[in-house]
Amino acid sequence: MNEYGKYISVILPSMLKFLLGPLAGIALKLTWWETMFCTIIGMMVSVVTFTFLGKIIQDGWQKFRKKEQKRFSKSSRRAVKVYRRFGVAGIACLTPLIFTPIGGTLIATSFKIAPIKIIIWMVIFAIFWGLILTLALYNIPGLQKIL
Repeated sequence: MNEYGKYISVILPSMLKFLLGPLAGIALKLTWWETMFCTIIGMMVSVVTFTFLGKIIQDGWQKFRKKEQKRFSKSSRRAVKVYRRFGVAGIACLTPLIFTPIGGTLIATSFKIAPIKIIIWMVIFAIFWGLILTLALYNIPGLQKIL
């Protein structure tokens, strides 16, 4: 597999679940720096895509649902609590860890946050968590042999 194929193999899983990027990078024997960069790119591709398509996706999803969605589920209450207490920064901070890049972005768009604010906060926390998680995973003894 060439280098570009390896990079894409880290970017694609990072678009769905942030933690999968560093794990893929370790498995593909990339440097921690390459892995971190590709993981951040993967998350931001999802963020930018779903920031601008989020409302369209949510409206389309509602049309195809058979029964009406509950107004307040346990997870939606949690998201509202985080947003009220910490704003878009709180949603962005928890996106790589809990919400996933797609989920966190759709939550942020549902609060009608300006797209530029969503993107700025998401890139800040993608860099922050990308650095921390990649270095942490690369320094777990024996993990590279397992993957």
